[in-house]
Amino acid sequence: MAPGDRITQPGQVQYGDLLLGPGTPYRWRSISGWEELPALDDGSVPRSDAPGAFPGTLLAQARTIGLDGLIVRAPRERIGAVVGALNAGTVPRTDEIPLVAWLDDRGPLLAYARATRRIVPAGIGYRLGTITGGAVQFTATDPLRYEPIERTVAASLPTPEPGLSWPLVWPLNFGTPGSSGALVAANVGDAPTHPIIEFRGPVTVPALTNIDTGDVLEYDIPLAAGDVLTVDTRAGTVVLNGTASRLYTVTSRSVPEQTFTLAPGLTNLSFRAGPESGPAATATVRYRSAYW
Repeated sequence: MAPGDRITQPGQVQYGDLLLGPGTPYRWRSISGWEELPALDDGSVPRSDAPGAFPGTLLAQARTIGLDGLIVRAPRERIGAVVGALNAGTVPRTDEIPLVAWLDDRGPLLAYARATRRIVPAGIGYRLGTITGGAVQFTATDPLRYEPIERTVAASLPTPEPGLSWPLVWPLNFGTPGSSGALVAANVGDAPTHPIIEFRGPVTVPALTNIDTGDVLEYDIPLAAGDVLTVDTRAGTVVLNGTASRLYTVTSRSVPEQTFTLAPGLTNLSFRAGPESGPAATATVRYRSAYW
């Protein structure tokens, strides 16, 4: 299922399958760490010959998100089941899962996080079916937020147009237009995003070039029909058919996978390959627009 598939209105937050907010037994008064910038590591270095510093790289730390003022309400005979569902939905885990929050007219945004703290006060109202003063905290190692719906663009290798057929007959038929191998990715957010790239055979030495920056991802590997080489630029992995690493096939023209990003706005890409590639070969770019 798509991240945030249970969210229907502003004010709701979904973590995995757990839905909180209007229409649920779980209400919250405020959310922290969602619209704020995450903490930044500043690589600036003080100047030795003048006031100030040389500007350095700003690297974002993990994003900490808190649902504060949590209120749990349920009939007295069901309060245990409702609290149990909250507890089961926020257990510690080793992997990060989707956390989707819809706050305003911009629509839902997505982060990948783990629940790292849960407070459910067992005060006087507990047995009456009303719990106040609770909180849930999440930590997202990737500080960016994303649109929930994944975008996809694809292209086949360049092919010439067939042109006119003789004898000429009106109206003239120029044939099916050839492919240019060009792709345009639209990142409507305000932060660079890491795409996932899939090369499908038959193809040799598949390559994807960012025309705007000159960055290239290229792999010296033959792919048969049905083979898929998946490049995850955030994780820095190159995997053949979902199982076998092929990171060692990277060519000297390639940039490190984790530096290959789609900047905010439009990015022009180009799919190319070796001379023994087939017309059915394709490159598919999957990504989500990213936001700070």
